[in-house]
Amino acid sequence: MASAAPTRTETDSLGSMEIPAEAYWGIHTARADANFPISKRPISVYPDLIRGLAMVKQASARANKQIGVIDAQRADLIDAAAQRVIDGEFHDQFTVGVIQGGAGTSTNMNANEVITNIALEMAGREKGDYAFLSPIDHTNRSQSTNDVYPTAIKIGLSLNLRSLLDELDLLRRSFLGKAVEFHDVLKVGRTQLQDAVPMTLGQEFHGFATTLDEDQSRLSENAKLLFEINMGATAIGTGITTHVDYAPAVLRHLQEISGLPLETATDLVESTSDTGAFMSFSSSLKRNAIKLSKICNDLRLLSSGPQAGFGEINLPAKQAGSSIMPGKVNPVIPEVVNQVAFAVVGADTTVTMAVESGQLQLNAFEPVIAHSIFQSITWMRQAMWTLRVNCVDGITANEGRLGAMVGASVGVITALTPFIGYSAAAALAKTALLTNRNVADLVVEAELMSREEVTKQLSPARLSGLEAVTSAITVIPPEDMIQI
Repeated sequence: MASAAPTRTETDSLGSMEIPAEAYWGIHTARADANFPISKRPISVYPDLIRGLAMVKQASARANKQIGVIDAQRADLIDAAAQRVIDGEFHDQFTVGVIQGGAGTSTNMNANEVITNIALEMAGREKGDYAFLSPIDHTNRSQSTNDVYPTAIKIGLSLNLRSLLDELDLLRRSFLGKAVEFHDVLKVGRTQLQDAVPMTLGQEFHGFATTLDEDQSRLSENAKLLFEINMGATAIGTGITTHVDYAPAVLRHLQEISGLPLETATDLVESTSDTGAFMSFSSSLKRNAIKLSKICNDLRLLSSGPQAGFGEINLPAKQAGSSIMPGKVNPVIPEVVNQVAFAVVGADTTVTMAVESGQLQLNAFEPVIAHSIFQSITWMRQAMWTLRVNCVDGITANEGRLGAMVGASVGVITALTPFIGYSAAAALAKTALLTNRNVADLVVEAELMSREEVTKQLSPARLSGLEAVTSAITVIPPEDMIQI
């Protein structure tokens, strides 16, 4: 019979528990793991949240040492242990679920216990030797979950956003590259899914790029709201149990450690209870997701067919599309991005409701706020990557089909209205639709314009607006028009 794995005994206000001897987490984490088997996803799935927690603990250790409330030996041990977590070690020890009751206390205690036991091990002591170094009296000194947790979330989101913005910029550049490639490819534009005036495929893809560029700006602007923190607030914003010099000291160290332009809220009571910054940031993510989804809708429409649809562009074939129809290939990459967008919209609704549900001096629902936003960033970053690499970079234009549609389109007559008038143009458009005749031929036959002038005005550059119309012939009065 195999012998039981070695354990250590830890005690809290509820009693004692046996903790695996090799675990860096302790009794508070163990209770949380038992209480919240909800998501089956530990907080370690969001590495930047773990780094944010470690940065807060490191900054607090330095501040506590500076103001003299923790001796240098213990503060330096906490500092060094937190740095190892920042560097990516021990993340597997952050085991509490992303969805948890208690306003984030379980997450804060998980961080306190792991960092404390790393520090104890570095000091040559046994894990759980809390008489020498305590998760609460030392690692959590001058802190409360209610200032640690929201601050760590804000730092983690700020760090996480960098990679999202990098991927968003790469996707924008990919669309710009296609805009250059398709610069002279003329096509029929559409409004309300009906034929409109001509444009170039390059203009269409440039529009996609501009949309994404605008979202980069909006995301960056809303991210600035995350720079206001409430360290020093402790339980409800009154700063109980903290030294008067702690808040400015921890802010300075946290700015240095994170590299972020953080600032302490002017009203710590308000800052501790208000989670509006998360709602604003989540909303900007939703905006980006919706616009990205609209672009993917357009890509699916433009590539539909290939025989009985628009068939204007070709998306890279990535996998067989049907278990029953041979040769079918579906737009699976835009489709998965659409689904990510739907999830982000749902997450934003969750964040909105959680922000609204805060009561009095604290919002107890920050865990689901954090999970929702971190998940949105993570999924969107990966969706942007696969859209760029597995779709946009490989898009080609079906130039033959595009040219044929422009040639047969009555929409091109719009370009001639400054020269022949709206009424004549409308009559010719109707004739072209009824007879399937070429618009240019009808205009020349009606002696409204010369062949040379029609050809000039219906050039790709002028049809797409790339070349401005700088002069015009006199519009023929209705009474002088040849009856059509």
